Amino acid sequence: MRVLSGIQPSGTLHLGNFYGAMKQHIELQEQQECFFFIANLHSLTTVHDAARLRQLTLDVAVDYLTLGLDPQKVVFFRQSDIPEVCELTWLLATATGMGLLERAHSFKDKVAKGLTVNMGLFCYPLLMASDILIYRSNLVPVGRDQIQHIEMTQDMATHFHEAYGREVFTRPEARLNETPVVPGIDGQKMSKSYGNTIDLFGEPKEMRKRIMSIQTDSTPVSEPKDPDKCNVFALLRLLCDSHELADWETRYRAGGLGYGEAKKRLAELYEERFGARRAQRAAWLARPDDVEDILRAGARRARAVAQQVLSDALDAAGIVRMTTAQ
Repeated sequence: MRVLSGIQPSGTLHLGNFYGAMKQHIELQEQQECFFFIANLHSLTTVHDAARLRQLTLDVAVDYLTLGLDPQKVVFFRQSDIPEVCELTWLLATATGMGLLERAHSFKDKVAKGLTVNMGLFCYPLLMASDILIYRSNLVPVGRDQIQHIEMTQDMATHFHEAYGREVFTRPEARLNETPVVPGIDGQKMSKSYGNTIDLFGEPKEMRKRIMSIQTDSTPVSEPKDPDKCNVFALLRLLCDSHELADWETRYRAGGLGYGEAKKRLAELYEERFGARRAQRAAWLARPDDVEDILRAGARRARAVAQQVLSDALDAAGIVRMTTAQ
């Protein structure tokens, strides 16, 4: 089974990125044929600073390598190194109704918040579908809030097949990630958009300050507390082992526990898990040429698949192109 996923270089990566996606990616490299990419074209809907986008793209690659992604086991590449993706996006657009795109949650959410929406964001599902279909992906890891993305991709593939009378694409299926939504320091879903993140390799003092600022309720220290409604406990659930977590749950429900104590332990666990890798990350960051070589090698492998699928799609649509011999 071929697994595909991507992550946008639109900001510093954080715990939500790791527990929502990257952790599963690193585990999957031992189990499936994996294509993982840095979705820098998608980032253009929000990042309009060339130097910053280049740095963010490098940062994502470095973070993955630091956390254990093995480029010998997975196809790891940059989205923009596969130009066939954009060409396929246009072909899909010719067979996709506007109504489908207008129902996309990402588009509707931005409109509901009164934000300015560019065509890149409106067409985001088309580019994402192309990312998935061009590698004949079988499985796409997603959270429950992202299932619509896969359903839209399935619809676009079907519309293309019906329009041009030929089966070209593999129907992708969602691989549900059962990790609960990772809360940010304000209790909303952890997201760069909300400014509520805890960075993966942030400066120790600053990250501890952010952890100690996690919002909690006003239950007195002496009173029992519901761990299932606590943002701190939700993060402890991700970083603690099962025995320690059970102990924290008991103490929450018994009363006599201050949230500050739980936050201090969370800060310790964060340092144990991510702080220890800061030096490793710095070493990767000092080797940009090696990182570039890894991404280019991955792109060559990914592009070999993409070129064949695009060729099949162009042939189905009746598009004739000059060959290299001509």
